[in-house]
Amino acid sequence: MSKIKIQNASIITMTGKDDIIHNGKIYIDDDKIIFAGAAAGGPPGWQPDETIEAKGMVALPGFVNCHTHAAMTLLRSYADDLPLMEWLSERIWPLEARLTAEDVYWGTMLCILEMIKSGTTTFADMYFFMDEVAQAVEKTGIRASLSRGMIGTAPTAQLALDETEQFISAWNGAAGGRITTMAGPHAPLTCPPDYLKKVMTLAERFNVGIHIHLAETRSEVDDVRKLYGKTPIEHVNDLGLLELPVLGAHCVHLTQNDIKILLNKKVGVAHNPESNMKLASGIAPVPQMLAEGITVGLGTDGAASNNNLDMMEEMRTASLLHKVSTGDAKAVPSYTALEMATRNGGKVLGLKDIGVLQPGCKADIILIDFEKPHLYPKHDIVAHTVYAAQSSDVDTVIIDGKIIMKNGQVLTMDEGEILENVQRCADRLVKEK
Repeated sequence: MSKIKIQNASIITMTGKDDIIHNGKIYIDDDKIIFAGAAAGGPPGWQPDETIEAKGMVALPGFVNCHTHAAMTLLRSYADDLPLMEWLSERIWPLEARLTAEDVYWGTMLCILEMIKSGTTTFADMYFFMDEVAQAVEKTGIRASLSRGMIGTAPTAQLALDETEQFISAWNGAAGGRITTMAGPHAPLTCPPDYLKKVMTLAERFNVGIHIHLAETRSEVDDVRKLYGKTPIEHVNDLGLLELPVLGAHCVHLTQNDIKILLNKKVGVAHNPESNMKLASGIAPVPQMLAEGITVGLGTDGAASNNNLDMMEEMRTASLLHKVSTGDAKAVPSYTALEMATRNGGKVLGLKDIGVLQPGCKADIILIDFEKPHLYPKHDIVAHTVYAAQSSDVDTVIIDGKIIMKNGQVLTMDEGEILENVQRCADRLVKEK
């Protein structure tokens, strides 16, 4: 157990728009926050093992990346400027078929390194060779919700179910609770009804949620309608899938009835604005979903379709995109964008004790250095965090009460080793084409 004190920080607690504490302090005991408040407060007699001087810095919950495919960092810039299905079927899937467990390990390590350095403390991943992904998570100290991706129309459909069962059995609750798991059927179009029912049975047996792509493109919606006479949302709802906790990635092309279903079934949505823009998939009706009361978090999607994992950039894009698409400058204000990147992300992943800085919550905290020209004058530190701050401004990252990055240096990873191995793996994949 360790005790850490953060002092003289401006604290964005994410408990309410106006709940900002200037010249505040945070006490961390083991993996939990036990105090976050004014300098004069705190438990009497409590003594830290380590004190972090945070004058000139802003403390806030670490970012929660609600949807990505971590090892796709290996494919960054490999297949740009193509629509989704052409991008997948002609470029991405053929290369992914050659990935080895070692490739996925090093691709995931690169992903985690990039995320930690830009302030992400939790991510949700859907991919394969998930034992290697979990090992990377365990080693690096990050928090993750992991799911083995499953395509029901593929020759590996049964293998994916078997591996999902083994993976959940081995890793759910591992790494001191930092690893949680979900079942990961790819999408309604690639997972027929009988297959989705098998996935549902498995998820119910292990009491885990489901991470699935929903209504990502117009063509997907049209194809599902042709097959089943319903939208993807209506289809999975009628199958009973939404009776389980569901993380719905994308949710771009929605009808009014779809939105009603998502709300009534308490589906958490992972909004991926930059990936959706890059693949020309469309603009999700996020302001309407938020207004209706749907919980919407943010995700980057994989680095092959973004092309980075920068949640600061993602929340800025989310805010600006919906302002211009609706013609309403108030559509997604800065606090709402920050809430999507933190507190809402925790809710979407079913992790209710992250995304907020208050006693009893997990000590997943980042410190942003505000002593930068682009962050002066300090009229509004929330607006600065969303509209002006850069990922390079992240100075310190604490996850589960442990200091993972200090003064911009990640303490749990060898950056040079990761970059060398990633390039080696990527070079081999391209040469094998």
